[in-house]
Amino acid sequence: MSRIIAGAAGGLRLQSVPGRDTRPTTDRVKESLFARLEAWGMLRDARVLDLFAGSGALGCEAASRGAASVTLVERHPGAVRVCRANARTVHGALGRDDVVAVRPGAVGGYLADPAAGPWDLVLADPPYPLPETELTAVLAPLAGRLREGGVVVVERSSRSPEPDWPAGLRRFEHRRHGETTMWFAETDVTSAPPPGAPDQDLRPRTHPL
Repeated sequence: MSRIIAGAAGGLRLQSVPGRDTRPTTDRVKESLFARLEAWGMLRDARVLDLFAGSGALGCEAASRGAASVTLVERHPGAVRVCRANARTVHGALGRDDVVAVRPGAVGGYLADPAAGPWDLVLADPPYPLPETELTAVLAPLAGRLREGGVVVVERSSRSPEPDWPAGLRRFEHRRHGETTMWFAETDVTSAPPPGAPDQDLRPRTHPL
């Protein structure tokens, strides 16, 4: 069982996905991630997309902390059932049933719909074995579908290389937490730094601390 750390649904227990080769985001990493997002003003009234949602824990955390809408995209039937159950739990705590939507199916198929988006925040927690070329293909459609000041967060193994950012996205920060590294990217308004270059900013320019 995981839990919602803070917000209107803080403390609620969420179902986990049994029998899948996943590594749910730990509470320590999740707390660090959402503390940064809240400091940047990224959550209140935001439109959030949670890709490779698993149990939907990240998206549900965003809903608890004030997101206006959250879309969970997950392809595995068992995980979809857990996402729906966790969405109902959050809706009960929030007193409304229109915040978290579950979209069954592959991430690529969902992003192929030109009507999907735009979003303020995209959370992507793909399986660690996902090849880097496939990750880049997932990230590519996001570049033109972020609202002004929007951010993409990619969670990867610390043993994996920096994502190969597609045209239109630039990394501005990353944070390592043991085995997990969080990569933060925004719309590329200049030129993207080469992989491995130092972070150019410590925050999105449109969301100052």
